[in-house]
Formats: sequence, structure tokens, C-alpha cells
Amino acid sequence: MNDGWATDQAATGRLKDWLGFIAMAVGMFLAILDIQIVASSLIDIQIDLHIPANRLSYIQTTYLIAEVIAIAISGWLTRATSTRWLYAIGLAGFVLASAACAASESYPVLYTFRFIQGLFGGVLIPAVFSAAFLMFPPQRQALATGIAGSCAMLAPTIGPFIGGWITENLSWHWLFLINIAPGLIAVGAVARWVQIDLPDWARLRRIDLITLGLAVTFLATLELTLKESPRLGWSSTGALALAVVCAVSGYNLVRRSLRATQPLIELDIFRDRDFAIGAWFSFMLGMALFGATYLLPLYLGVVRDHGPLEIGTIMMVTGATQLLTAPFATVLERRYAPRGLTFLGYGLFAAGLFINARSTPTWDFQALVPPQVLRGAGLLLCLLPTTRLALGRLPPERVAQASALFNLMRNIGGAVGLAMIDTIIENRPAQHVAAIVARLQAGDRATAAFVGLPLDRFTGKPIGPIDETTRQMLEPLVQHAAATASFNEAWLVLGILVTASLVALPFISRSGDSPA
Repeated sequence: MNDGWATDQAATGRLKDWLGFIAMAVGMFLAILDIQIVASSLIDIQIDLHIPANRLSYIQTTYLIAEVIAIAISGWLTRATSTRWLYAIGLAGFVLASAACAASESYPVLYTFRFIQGLFGGVLIPAVFSAAFLMFPPQRQALATGIAGSCAMLAPTIGPFIGGWITENLSWHWLFLINIAPGLIAVGAVARWVQIDLPDWARLRRIDLITLGLAVTFLATLELTLKESPRLGWSSTGALALAVVCAVSGYNLVRRSLRATQPLIELDIFRDRDFAIGAWFSFMLGMALFGATYLLPLYLGVVRDHGPLEIGTIMMVTGATQLLTAPFATVLERRYAPRGLTFLGYGLFAAGLFINARSTPTWDFQALVPPQVLRGAGLLLCLLPTTRLALGRLPPERVAQASALFNLMRNIGGAVGLAMIDTIIENRPAQHVAAIVARLQAGDRATAAFVGLPLDRFTGKPIGPIDETTRQMLEPLVQHAAATASFNEAWLVLGILVTASLVALPFISRSGDSPA
């Protein structure tokens, strides 16, 4: 047998294992951080490379499409090349692609290397979570998953601050150049110290190209459908065409994968009840986390008119809370069963979302501290117990494939959440403007207070016609109020969905609901 899963890893948590694992976590952190910090300088990149406005967002989309494709097949690639060499090659490729992105002098070149960067970066994330269970004995796995989870969850919350600082103090090229030095150090550390399994190079000659093509088509069209449909309209010809291609390729991918004896993507893992429940919570965490880290800077930029560095500074509250609570989350994960911890984590996160759903156009740093603290405190309690539920009791040879699907579900959940938010933001502001104007004309004091108007004229009676000067003064206030109301609806929907996801908790098996 050439599976090569090392049994002696369960005996010790040696220093070299920890050094190798921390290096893997650093590389994953860079890959996740990359998406957030690049978003901070899109306008600078657009100006420098003369990117048309309707193509600007593809700086991110090309990366995300490549990333989900790589995540999906990373389990198969791990068996073929081993964890150590897949990770080392993946991180080295990510670093080289980062350098190429920084050197790009036109947007087609940049988009090409962003896609390559996403392909290499995508294999890093599931490898770290599988390594946490394969490199260490059970009593050390909670600490390992805590380190991995902290890096995975911290990157989106501090990314806006780092990106904002680079945007205001350096050139956009440094968004990519900062990956090079730590990335190369991590490559050397992983190649030297990570030893989990042995490669089966012969698998590379037996790759199922038809399944690979179906996976690429399904995941790419899924990302494009979710990205473009809010703008085009979900019933538009373009959106429907993408959805049809996505559905057909997805159906055939599932059918072919379940029938294959050595599938490229082992979808039969979903037959394990605890893994399926863990993957469900991973999907919902992606929706909530990606949604929150998208909505908050959008509100701060559109309504509060803050710049990238100010936005990043405000959002640091979530990251700081997460760092402060990480040791407690790790201890709790070792002592208590997943069901209760998951309920606590998702409950805290949902509470933070519901508080944000009560925002007014005047909310700023101080008002935004409580919801960020709640979400930051809940993040690792959302991730750690569900990761153990999904991966902790699987046979070692299945952990890499399971980790790939577990992390893929989080990314897909994020894409679904962003599409839902974009749909609300695309369609609701105009309706809110009309409703706010009607209530103001009727003399509604609560609406006037929400908009930020003096209340002396609003007595519950119609205020009559207003002159053009007053209308021009009111217009930006009403627009900001309508935007805030739309954001609040998105926050509310996220909170309801996260709360509703807890219905899966009673279905966790008795063996799955035990402490680490």
C-alpha cells in the first residue's frame, strides 16, 4: 500500500511538527488575506492599469473562481503528491504569481496571474485543516485547529486595515509583494519539517479529465451566476444561461463522482451524517463571515464616507476580540461537546448580526463595537467544534478529501451570501427612498430622526410642499438613510439564516457530540 499515512504522528507533538504546521498556517493566512487587502486598492489598480469600470471586479472574481476549483480537487492532489509537496509547491506558486501580479503592466496580464495565484492559493487552505488532525495526537488537535482557525478567521477581519494602510502609504504593488518574504520562508519550513504522508505519483497519470472539466465548469459558472445575477437580474437571459450550464454540469459531476471507483472528488463523504452537518455549518459560516466583512466596510464607505484605513481601523475590533478569545475557545473546544459550543458560537454571531440590523446613518466606531465584539467572540466557537465534527472521526486516508469539501462549502456559502446581499442592495434602496420620502411628507418623527433631520416640523401631520433648496439639502440624507435601511435588511436576513441553521444541531450523532 502506498497511502503512507504515518502512524507515529499520533504519538508525539514534536517541535518540528509544530514549526512545520505554523508555517502552513502562515501560508494559508497570506492566501486568505490576499483577497481582503487587494479589495482596498481596486481604484488605484484601475487607474494605473486603465481597467474599464465594468471589468474591475474581475480582479477578485478570477482569483475566487480559481480558488474554489483548486479547493475542490485538493484532496485528490494530496494523495497524488503528499501534503508536504502539494503545500510547498502550492505556496511557492502563490508567491511567484504574487510577484508576477505586482509586475503586471496591463489588466489582461494581471487577471491571468490572479487566476494562477488563486489556483495555487486554493490548495493551501484545506491542507492546513487536514494537517491539524493528521500531524498531532488527539489531545493536541484542539490547539492545532485553534491556530488554523485563528489564521483563517483573522485574515478577513484585519485585511481591511492592512490593505488600507498599504493603500494610503505605499503603492498597490505592495499588496502582492508582501507575500514574497514570509511565503518563501514558509515554503522552506514546510519542505523541511512537514512529514505526514507519502506521494502516489502514479495517480497523476490516472486523472479523470472529464470529471475535472465538469468540476471546472460547475464551479466557474456557479461563481459567475452568483456574481452577475444580482446586476443582470435573476430572470435575465444571461443569468439563466449561466444557471442552466451550472445545473447541468453540477448534476453530471455528482453523478459521475458517485459512480467512480476512484473519484476525483469523493462526494460520498456526505453520507457520513456528522460530516454533512459540519459541512452545513461551514456553508453557513461562510455566508455569515463573508457577508459581515462585505457589509460593514460597504456601510462605512457609502454612508459614513470613511477611507480604507479608517474602515480597517474600525473593523479591527472583530480581529482583536477574536485574538483575545482564541485561548478560551481552544480550551472550551477540548472540554465540551460540539453541540453546545456550536449553539453558543452561532448564537453570538447571530446576535452581532441582529444588532447591526438596527444601524442608523450616524453609527460609527463606538456604536459598532458591541456587534463586532459578539461576532469576534463567536467566530472560533463557530469554526472549531464543527471542524472537529466534520473531520475528527474520519479515517486518516479520507481527511484530506473531507477537508477539501468542508472548506469548499464555506467558500460557496460566502458566494451565496454575497449574491443575496448584492440582490438586496441592487433592488431595495429605490424602494426605501420612496417610502422615506412619503413618511417624511406625512410628518413622521421616527423617520425624521432616522434620516437625521430636526424634529420641530415633524408632528405627525403632513408638512406640505418644500422648496428646491430644501430638496437638494435633503437628497443626500435620504439616500444615506435608504442605503442604511437596505444594509439593515441584509444584516437581518443573515441573522435569521444563521439562527435557522441551528436546526441541524439535534441531528449530530451521539459519537460526534463528545469532547475532543
